[in-house]
Amino acid sequence: MGLFIKNRLTILSILLIISRVNTFSQPCETNFTLQPVQGNNSIEWDKFPQFTLPFTIIYNGPRFGDQNSRPLQHGFSHIAYFSGPENSTLPVKNRALLWNSVASVEVFQPWSVVGLESPWGNDTAIYRRHWDRYITDMANLFDDSRLSGIPRADIICLDVERMQELDRDILNLKRDNRIPEGYRSLADNTFMTTYKKDIRWWYTAPVNYLKNKGLPETTKLSSYSDVPVRGTWLNVTTNSWADWTSNTQRTHYLMQDDAGKIGGSFYNAMDILMPSAYYYYPYENPLGKDYLSYLLFQIEVNKAWSSKDIIPFVWLRYHDSFVPGAPQIPKFMAEATAIFPFFSGAKGLWLWDNNMFENTQQQNYSTYEHFIYGLYRLSQFSDMFQGNYELVIPQSARDHMQQRNPIWRGVVKDGKIVIAAQNTYAAENQNTELTVTYKQWTKTITLTGRDVFLCKFDLSDVVSALDSSLQVANVYPNPTDQKSVFVNLSSRSTHSNLTFELLDLKGVVLRTTQMPTQIGDIRYQFDLPIVPEGLYMLRISSENSSTSHSIFIKN
Repeated sequence: MGLFIKNRLTILSILLIISRVNTFSQPCETNFTLQPVQGNNSIEWDKFPQFTLPFTIIYNGPRFGDQNSRPLQHGFSHIAYFSGPENSTLPVKNRALLWNSVASVEVFQPWSVVGLESPWGNDTAIYRRHWDRYITDMANLFDDSRLSGIPRADIICLDVERMQELDRDILNLKRDNRIPEGYRSLADNTFMTTYKKDIRWWYTAPVNYLKNKGLPETTKLSSYSDVPVRGTWLNVTTNSWADWTSNTQRTHYLMQDDAGKIGGSFYNAMDILMPSAYYYYPYENPLGKDYLSYLLFQIEVNKAWSSKDIIPFVWLRYHDSFVPGAPQIPKFMAEATAIFPFFSGAKGLWLWDNNMFENTQQQNYSTYEHFIYGLYRLSQFSDMFQGNYELVIPQSARDHMQQRNPIWRGVVKDGKIVIAAQNTYAAENQNTELTVTYKQWTKTITLTGRDVFLCKFDLSDVVSALDSSLQVANVYPNPTDQKSVFVNLSSRSTHSNLTFELLDLKGVVLRTTQMPTQIGDIRYQFDLPIVPEGLYMLRISSENSSTSHSIFIKN
């Protein structure tokens, strides 16, 4: 759903596309070279050029005594952890508030108890007093709302996290004596339906309470990790992409109505959806190399179910529930985290951190600088994400995770395309050739290690920079059901070998053959591997040029 489908060419089309290897329509590097901070507990904001982005990017990270709201000068649109004089200087439009402990109260309440998380037997008066205290504290953060009891902010995000997520866990409550007998005696299906309906009521109650106090209608509301398809990692590949995006059983009951469809009181109260995309597995762990497909899956699958803006929570650390001490992620992960979400349709990011680290530990924060650098690189193409533009998503993040192949995404506007690509599975110094395509345009790019490739190309450059020493007349038969195809090629040079490669439409090389160059008009035979019926690309490369033909292979 919403994915760009590439194989629009008919069976009879034969596409000739020629391009010089590693020739770009504009420089792909910025005019700023990052020299990461060397000391501890410092982020050197001022060494970066000032820049903006057309997204909602919320800074909830360490401040280290910042007196000048520096994140707002470097790609971030909002601040959620405040420093210096911001209680009087930070405009409402730049404020984001995190409403913590929505369900957690000091007085025993069944909804508050971790592991019980029951919607039954709670005292609404106790909760309203609890909410009122927290809401008042949020209002008192700023001079213009102090003593009013009503916070003034552009975005308020609830952090609730009090529910049984799975049906089996809900049913287990029937054996818990803390659940009233009247509920435990219900039939299983009725018990589950009642629990889900009543939990939705409790999740919606604080939102309604906040609005009834007089919250300005312009304030946008959200809730941490409460989205149609909740954060998942291990079971992403269990279901097909079609199933993830069409089967309502993959969606969470909290964001459903009573009929089991996306909607209901809590979903309707949300202006923004904020999935959690925290990283759990260190890169050295085999699962850790799936970090990018995991991140993009959270965005793409929820966009398939909702038209609301998607703004994921991200953390530049591994989650401390899996990795003690929550070490910071590698630089290439930080940069990818800053860039790729917007190519999958995210409208922003909420960059969160636990302020305990800033206040109690000495650490180097170069990871943050690589994230900022990623935002800066992205800002060079800000115009491409404004107005009418098209996202190019050739393969779902779910399928990338299954195939463990390089990821690329694109954005198209006004005859240009910006490509972001990364091979998360590459060795540090490994070069990966990747073919990217859009309609009749194609390009072979080279990825270096795990670095993030980011560059703009001109889509009109379909035929350009042909090395006159290599000219392909035709490829036949096409379509073909034979074991081989033939390439008629004219060459005036024998300086290098020819490389023949068959690629699928995801850019995966399926077969490679090298042949010596011969002067004159020569017919070359390329043996085809056994592949599913469909459209493929045959790429022929010499030292100085590369040419590609589309061929349709029939079974």
